[in-house]
Amino acid sequence: MATSLSKVAERHKLKPRRDPYWTKISKGCYLGYRKMSSTSEGTWLARLLDEGTGKQVYKPLGSFSELPEHQRYDAALKAAMEWFEHLGRGGSAHAATVRDACDRYVEHVRESRGTRAADDVQARFRAYVLPDRKLTDVELTKLTPAHIEGWRKSLRERPTASGPRRGEKRSDSSLNRDMTCLRAALNLAYRDGLVTSDFAWRSKLLPVKNADRRRDIYLDADQRRQLVIHAPEELATLLRGLSLIPLRPGALAALTVASYDKRLKTLTIGRDKAGKDRKITLPDATATFFADLCKDKLPGAPLFSRASGKAWDKDAWKYPVKDAVTAAKLPDGVTCYAIRHSVITDLIHSGLDTLTVAQLSGTSVLMIERHYGHLTRDHARDALARLVL
Repeated sequence: MATSLSKVAERHKLKPRRDPYWTKISKGCYLGYRKMSSTSEGTWLARLLDEGTGKQVYKPLGSFSELPEHQRYDAALKAAMEWFEHLGRGGSAHAATVRDACDRYVEHVRESRGTRAADDVQARFRAYVLPDRKLTDVELTKLTPAHIEGWRKSLRERPTASGPRRGEKRSDSSLNRDMTCLRAALNLAYRDGLVTSDFAWRSKLLPVKNADRRRDIYLDADQRRQLVIHAPEELATLLRGLSLIPLRPGALAALTVASYDKRLKTLTIGRDKAGKDRKITLPDATATFFADLCKDKLPGAPLFSRASGKAWDKDAWKYPVKDAVTAAKLPDGVTCYAIRHSVITDLIHSGLDTLTVAQLSGTSVLMIERHYGHLTRDHARDALARLVL
């Protein structure tokens, strides 16, 4: 039987019991109040009849004990109405939190991009998101711009933990990278119906504009050659590989003997930031280089290995690259990524279209145009000049 729950005096008259007392809000929608003992605060919950399944769906709302008794009904009713509206827009009945959204996104990345990418995302969440319980314990349907703004502000003020800027304030580009995973996790939750609005983070997680400055360190072919010459043998092989194809250093280091098809002279790049496998057909000289790397190795062995036989990674090559840069008398700040940037620059200068460069590099045309578009102006000018009658 329907019960009046709006008045404090009426609620006090209710006999304690396990089953909630219900009052009808609209067709199929009910607000409930559970009173377990004569001295308990009482808790509120919502109930909805799912017309698709014919089953009742329940949502605990809490006690609202932080409010005066006469305000609790209105607060509970508001929370119930928001939940009814959420479900009415196709939202999930599961009360997912920000932490749940992060966990779901890690698994999504693991399935779509592989273990390495998922582990990287998980590490970022553990470092920058999950320690903030004020954010991660919030239900997605209750998330507000203030929650996101507070997290972003604390992240901005958090000093960098490694690299040449260790201990300094986060740069705009670092902030953008660290926000990307949380934004992606919340967007996935939004697409999957765990929350039916992205209002809470839509503007608060926008990347800082012009944070990724155009790459400035360029090494010409002779400088790249000098870097290879002054590097130890195993590192020199890796640096030469980076100089031959515009792969991300991590993607190149992850290649195994099985990645190269000697018969077709084709290199298969596993899933990196590009999100999927791709194949690159190599010219003869480059194909010979990779064929030599495959000699006397098992299919699962890394193509580019250290003296120990293990694959290279960013921690292993960091300081040896610095030593080689110093020995070759190259500018400070040269990294493996500077080689990739230089190779992409040369491809653009050669007249190769941005779509093909993007495909070879495993990035988007947008990113190529953003960072290298200025290099194509001369090609456009020359092309227009050839139109003159």
